[in-house]
Amino acid sequence: MGTFLTSADRWRPGLVEGLYLTGSVALGDFRPGRSDVDFVAVSARRPSAADIAALEQAHAETRKRHRRPHFDGVHVTWDDLAGGFASCPGAPHTLQGRFHAGGGFEVNPVTWSVLAANAVPVRGPAPGGFDVGVDPAALREWTLGNLDGYWRRWQAAHREPLSLRGVLALHGWATAWGVLGVSRLHYTLATGEITSKGGAGRYALETFGAEWRPVIAEALRLHRSGVVEPPAGVPRPGSPFARRRAVADFVAMVVGDATAGR
Repeated sequence: MGTFLTSADRWRPGLVEGLYLTGSVALGDFRPGRSDVDFVAVSARRPSAADIAALEQAHAETRKRHRRPHFDGVHVTWDDLAGGFASCPGAPHTLQGRFHAGGGFEVNPVTWSVLAANAVPVRGPAPGGFDVGVDPAALREWTLGNLDGYWRRWQAAHREPLSLRGVLALHGWATAWGVLGVSRLHYTLATGEITSKGGAGRYALETFGAEWRPVIAEALRLHRSGVVEPPAGVPRPGSPFARRRAVADFVAMVVGDATAGR
């Protein structure tokens, strides 16, 4: 944080008025050596070409000094936050530490919800001291769309045994990403709130039937949230091939349950 702010202030004094940590840091699930540092930076004005060039330079200097963890997030204005994510145009952002002048997946209602309730202030007023446009209906529709779009495609691609993604699905990363990813979204639809991957795993253990406990516990084990251990005595799902089938079946079940009657 210090490296980035020092660099941004040197290249464009006064541009970055607020800096907030979101993601795993804000949700109490940061894993040293594995998690990224997610941020939202806030300015008073829409960035000019010179502003964008200065931000790119600041991020390049930050990445040069700190290659890991990735420093990923978006640059928005106070008006963007107050107006809600849907009114925010393409925002400068970083992905895996690399700067992009526009776009940015993190311009979404999940980020706005975390900013309103959980964000860790590095510079600027604490959450509650500035306006954030949170729309529960928009959060629900976005979540359903993410499940019905991205996650249906993910499940279909990763269950194909001879495809590249099917091979990648044998890796533990895919287990944690798939099982905990869809569980997070199911939790949001059920509660209207945002949780971490570790929190989603615990929710899934409490919510879904006993037949799913082995694959959920395996996802938690692979995630290594450091918050809670998977329950003792729950069997593991077997070989990587059996685990791949279990993950694909779990993702399909959760997506179907969440989007039924949409």
